[in-house]
Amino acid sequence: MKTTIIPIVTSDHARHALGHEHAHPHEHSHETGDEHRAAKAAAAALRIPLTRRELLRGTGVLMGTLAFSSVLSTLAPSRAWALELQGLDTHQGEVILAFTRQLYPHPTLDNAVYALVVKDLDAKAKADPAVRQQLADGVKQLDAQAGSDWLKRTPSDQAKDVASLAGTPFFNTIRSTAVVSLYANTMAYAHFGYGASEGDGGYLNKGFNSLSWLPNPPAAASGPIPTDS
Repeated sequence: MKTTIIPIVTSDHARHALGHEHAHPHEHSHETGDEHRAAKAAAAALRIPLTRRELLRGTGVLMGTLAFSSVLSTLAPSRAWALELQGLDTHQGEVILAFTRQLYPHPTLDNAVYALVVKDLDAKAKADPAVRQQLADGVKQLDAQAGSDWLKRTPSDQAKDVASLAGTPFFNTIRSTAVVSLYANTMAYAHFGYGASEGDGGYLNKGFNSLSWLPNPPAAASGPIPTDS
């Protein structure tokens, strides 16, 4: 029996999949058109079905389930997602995902979005043995602090462990990757309601210029109007 799983894929796959996206308007009628388009793009970033057997070709795999409350779960073909790893093993990927959640905590942000950070770190580990060893050593150090498995630590203890590693190469590698990978993707755009697909001026005339309790600034103080050119 086949189990449909949504793999975490690259933005190129997402753009290709957009042509095959099918929306369900009655499930998200509360969204604006811009939010709906962002959500469709985010769901498309996941929308290539795989089976469990097809995922077991790398060094490890991360798996999870989209929350019912997530905008992605109303549009994706399945709530189950997976990320195949090529440079890290499953435990290392899970620890790095949990570490990233402590670095950039967003309680309602799906693990599927945090998995994008693991995906990019996995690619770096596959390409560079030094990065692979650095990440492996960092995970080993965290496990040692926990006595066996760092994932069994309470969230408050995990937060202390992460803070204690601030400034180390392991910490900096994850942080510098996460600050881009976690936020510059269509799933994060849908979650946070960021209309990046409309370019730099996407919000200029959509709410931020509608303050009624402040006087309008002079035109000279407003700076140039951004364009896509």
